[in-house]
Parts: sequence; structure tokens; C-alpha cells
Amino acid sequence: MSARPSSSFPDDIFTEPQDVDPNTLANLGPLTRLAGVWEGRKGIDLNPKAEGPEQRAYFERVEMQPIDPQANGPQLLYGLRYHVHINTEEEAATFHDQVGYWLWEPASGLIMQTVAIPRGQVVLAGGAAKTDGTGLVVRATRGDTAYGIASTPFLEHAFRTDSYELTVTFNADGSWSYVSDTMLAVHGQAEPFRHRDRNTLTKVAEPTPNPLALIGGSQ
Repeated sequence: MSARPSSSFPDDIFTEPQDVDPNTLANLGPLTRLAGVWEGRKGIDLNPKAEGPEQRAYFERVEMQPIDPQANGPQLLYGLRYHVHINTEEEAATFHDQVGYWLWEPASGLIMQTVAIPRGQVVLAGGAAKTDGTGLVVRATRGDTAYGIASTPFLEHAFRTDSYELTVTFNADGSWSYVSDTMLAVHGQAEPFRHRDRNTLTKVAEPTPNPLALIGGSQ
């Protein structure tokens, strides 16, 4: 997703919007379906190894809780703070850990996901909801100054991430599924490697209202 041209932004970059609804859960737009605590036990991970691609089954728990409305001057964002924790049946050690935010800009329809993993990598991906309301897609590309990827020098050398795409599908039974495609340039391998994760998540707990909503008594 390309960045919006600067000409589309207002001249007044300081004045924040007034009369902002403090109830984030009522203003998440397409992110509403993601709020809450989720679990999935049928995840599949395809990752690169020295001897060739390895497929691993995994289970995960995802917690997505609403944050207070955020303003960048006139830009207003509603969002969810999330934590992804993944394990496998074979070992007790954490297989994958990830934190970040899902953000929604009602004025433009922009959806953003921030990704931070404890191996020295961060991502800001941008996108939009599908026009038929069945899900959303966000993307990031290495070198893009708007929706890009930053990694440690070792990861740049050994497992360079050139692109990231996450497709979320909302299912009729209230669950949601995702497919994550990360294109890697693996040191010593001539062809790029598509690192793919996929799973379906079912809600196990409702979200907790954001602090400002509780203070304002809007729930």
C-alpha cells in the first residue's frame, strides 16, 4: 500500500479533533471482529532450514484489547493492543512471540498493523478492509519509508525480509483465519523463500473496555 500524498493532508497539523467518542470498542470499524482473546490449535508454519523447508504444527493464543483513541494532530486513530504467543506440542519453549497494535483511521479507511518480535525486527504494515466486509489485508515492503520493515544487521545478512503480507478472513461462525506470507532472501539460497503461517482463531474471552471508556462511563 503506497503512502497518501502530502497534498491530501490539512495545513493545520496541530489541532486535534474535538468531541472524540472515548468508547474504542464502538469505533473500531473492521477491527471490531478482532477484539477479545482468541485461541487456535491448528496452526501451520512453513519455515526455511539448512536441509530444506520445514513444516511445523502450532497452537497460539492472541489477546487484543482496545486502547484509548489516539490523535496525531487532526488524525484520529482507534485501535487494539495485541500479544501473540505460539507454542508447539513438541516443546514447552516459546515458538513465536509478537506484540504490536492494530490501528483504524475512520476518516480514510486506513488499517495499520505494527509488528515487533524479540529477534530484532519491526514492521509497520498498511492496508484496508475488503470491500465485501469479509476481512482485511495489510502489507509492508523492505525499503518503504511509510509501510516498511526494519531488521538487525544479522537478519539482513542471513534471512532478509523483503515483504510481508497478512490476510485476515472473518468466518461466519465468529472465528477468524489468517494467512501470513513473508518473502525471505535466505543467505546462500538462489531463490526467495515464502515463509507462510496460517491458523484459525476462536474467541475464548471478551475484550476489556479501554480506560477512557470506563472513566467516561460510556459502556
